[in-house]
Amino acid sequence: MEFNGHLGTPANTLAVINKYQFAFQKKFGQNFLIDANVVEKIVREAGVTKEDFVLEIGPGIGTMTQLLCENAREVTAVEIDKNLIPILRDTLSGYDNITILNEDVLKVDIKSLAEEKNGGRPIKVVANLPYYITTPIIMGLFESSVPIDSITIMVQKEVACRMQVGPGSKDYGALSLAVQYYAKPQVILNVPASCFLPKPNVDSAVIKLTRHETAPVSVKDERLMFAVIRASFNQRRKTLANALNNSGEIHLPKEIIASAIEELCQNPSVRGEALTLQQFADLSNMIYDRINR
Repeated sequence: MEFNGHLGTPANTLAVINKYQFAFQKKFGQNFLIDANVVEKIVREAGVTKEDFVLEIGPGIGTMTQLLCENAREVTAVEIDKNLIPILRDTLSGYDNITILNEDVLKVDIKSLAEEKNGGRPIKVVANLPYYITTPIIMGLFESSVPIDSITIMVQKEVACRMQVGPGSKDYGALSLAVQYYAKPQVILNVPASCFLPKPNVDSAVIKLTRHETAPVSVKDERLMFAVIRASFNQRRKTLANALNNSGEIHLPKEIIASAIEELCQNPSVRGEALTLQQFADLSNMIYDRINR
């Protein structure tokens, strides 16, 4: 039976849930959008056009997918919950430009998907992400060399804040630096908990991450820089030198770390949370030069 009508309303969402006697599963962090204005704004701000191939992560019952299909050339929706697949086939049966994958997105070869569906050109990613998996998905997309134009995602409000803050804030950390290295973050919409079914305990925000054409800083060894960043924030209360010396990832003589921090013109008692992305890049380049002399 084909479903008729858009899903971005409480009545239509409940009708689908009741029809299939769908049971929400906490382990998948399922919260469905029930505000059509929010859905429309997300798709509009994602800049989806008929030229685009869109990867949607976590389509749920297809609320946003319907609008993506109407605006994009082609959509692939990746949904981990097998119980949602028959619902998606129903709610999306009116569209011929959709592929539904019942997969864990962390195990999908997105690079091959982009090659197959978009000729290797940059894709647009749109997602309403469960909070527990936000960081692994975002970092997985950026680190796997997938050609990406932008990622427009709904996340927990404080996570969105973390992605765009700079040094000195308590929210500033490894995620802030990683996101800003790969993309320009911009919060485009705050979404109250009342816009979801079931209602979550926290408010959300939609953030658009527009991929940099070239990284904003020059780094000789990306892996080393991110190891330095992670070590710096794993023990926030420690000085930068102590945090790096105690890291299980960075096995370097104390003298190398101390001299690199000194060359950076920083006080020996400086903490990682005080450094900018540029300073982390400079510090990792100095360490790189010392271990490759």
